[in-house]
Amino acid sequence: MTEHEAEYETNTQADVGQVVQQLTEVEGEEQAEVFSEILNEAEPGTIALALESLPLDERYERWQQVEFSERVTVLSLMRADPRMGILKQMPDHEVDLLFAQLSPEDLIEWSDYLPESFTDRALAQMGERQRQRFELYDQYSENEIGRYTDHQMLVLSDKATVAQAQRFFRRIELDCNDNLFIVDEADKYLGTVRRYDIFKHEPHEPLISLLSEDSRALTADTTLLDAAEAIEHSREIELPVIDDAGELIGRVTLRAATALVREHYEAQLMATAGMDESDDLFAPILKGAQRRAVWLGINLLTAFLASATIGLFENVLSQVVALAVLMPIVASMGGIAGSQSLTLMIRGMAMGQISAGNLFSLMKNELGIGLVNGTLWAIVIGLVAGWWFADSIIGIVIGCAILINMAVAALAGVFVPMILQRFNQDAALSGSVILTTVTDVVGFFTFLGMATMLYL
Repeated sequence: MTEHEAEYETNTQADVGQVVQQLTEVEGEEQAEVFSEILNEAEPGTIALALESLPLDERYERWQQVEFSERVTVLSLMRADPRMGILKQMPDHEVDLLFAQLSPEDLIEWSDYLPESFTDRALAQMGERQRQRFELYDQYSENEIGRYTDHQMLVLSDKATVAQAQRFFRRIELDCNDNLFIVDEADKYLGTVRRYDIFKHEPHEPLISLLSEDSRALTADTTLLDAAEAIEHSREIELPVIDDAGELIGRVTLRAATALVREHYEAQLMATAGMDESDDLFAPILKGAQRRAVWLGINLLTAFLASATIGLFENVLSQVVALAVLMPIVASMGGIAGSQSLTLMIRGMAMGQISAGNLFSLMKNELGIGLVNGTLWAIVIGLVAGWWFADSIIGIVIGCAILINMAVAALAGVFVPMILQRFNQDAALSGSVILTTVTDVVGFFTFLGMATMLYL
């Protein structure tokens, strides 16, 4: 991110924060007046975030102030849960009128979270050509770029001239548009012509002669992150998307790629707590509790496993109370060391930097870091514990336990996400739980096991 982009993002976040603060500090008619001013001045994205910041009853009241012509845009910029909450509160005839304004691209994005009955209602409001386009995109999964391609692009046949292309660029303005795509009579993608080349050549020249030598296209089954990475590493702000037969079905832009990457990492952040990026800030209490209860239950099972490990050493704990005081330090140091390796691995896997060829080298590197840090902190913690309890043995025990646990944590941080990926599981979702269980069990077993041998 450049300095100017960072400054823009910071300013945008500040603007949204100010709007939310103005809106949430007032109620009733005063809030309606404030929101009316916001509608006149703010961008749709800011309006969407402002609505999401309100409790459910206030949110729908303010929603009714949004102009009908702006409603599809605002809803498209909201998270899925708040969007669905508003749709369920709207009268049926208003929902149908709203669905009549949806494009196939909008409906594709909404349908990822819409109940099937709502998707069918929206399709019923569309014409035959729009339904066909929806079906074209719907054949691809939620992780394939073909599902989210933008069909608004500049396309000409291989028989077109430079003059026709120049007229296109002068008359049509599209977001992130710097290229024109060439197809044959069967809509097969032939290549890309850049705007710069079009305006520096004579109008009578054939457009096909200006094809860029490094033209490339994404296949519709390319994953979202791979598509975003392809644009990032190219010098283009848009890339064409083709199907298995080579036909041009749309394009993906730099703006869309940036949004995909942001949503992916937001999803990973939420997944670490067993939640979804579509979750509503003001989700109904029972619904929110139900979603979180499953993850709490999983964590409870891992906590029981750690407790059972501690229970194996009840005798030594009853005789050496200091062990109970120091146990959290062993678990905490291992957990932090492991999470550092895990985070590094998940990032590397997301960016395609981890393979069988470099896994062993990465494992040695992480193990080395774990041993160096483990030795350092084992000495520090061992000296502090020995001085604290005036017992050199307890200092040796906790020092050894810290060293072993941090080394094991480093290895677990490397292998846990790889094993989860092998079984098609999301490492961001369940990796931290498994890692914490490993470091707790190993840490407690090592610490209390050594204490048992030396004290009993």
